[in-house]
Amino acid sequence: MFPTMNVRPEAPADHGKIRAVHTASFPTVAEACLVDDLRAAGRLRVSLVAEDQGDIVGHVAFSPVSVIGATDGVGLGPVSVLPAFRRRGIAHQLIREGLAVCEGLKHGFVVVLGDPRYYGRFRFTPASDRGLRDEYGGGDAFQVLELLPGAIPAGGGVVRYSPEFAVVDGESTA
Repeated sequence: MFPTMNVRPEAPADHGKIRAVHTASFPTVAEACLVDDLRAAGRLRVSLVAEDQGDIVGHVAFSPVSVIGATDGVGLGPVSVLPAFRRRGIAHQLIREGLAVCEGLKHGFVVVLGDPRYYGRFRFTPASDRGLRDEYGGGDAFQVLELLPGAIPAGGGVVRYSPEFAVVDGESTA
């Protein structure tokens, strides 16, 4: 962890730098475009950046998800850290602080599509254990963390992401 690293909410002046972090972190610009499109649609519920000595080196986004019988769910992702700054706990801190903000905002649950071993560190469990499935067929990689007891409907259901996720093709619609 960097002693000078700061995690804070994104600001308008950060948008280009956030795009650069995602572009450098993924093989295509799809995730960068997704963040831009979610922002343009007003669907970034939580958007945090990690700064090291004033430079943005990481970003995490949370956007709304829906399932019949539940309200206030969010999806975690994308999260990225510049390659030169990886393996230093930055993504971990971004996710931890993002989850704390989500809890403070009274979001009932968070879903993520990712490595179960990694996200298990944050108390995510298989969404299928709660009767939830995602519209993209994520299988075991689709996980959930209930922040408020009773927020996940007892019968489960299909979790639907914001419409911007259906257009993750590398071309921004914003």
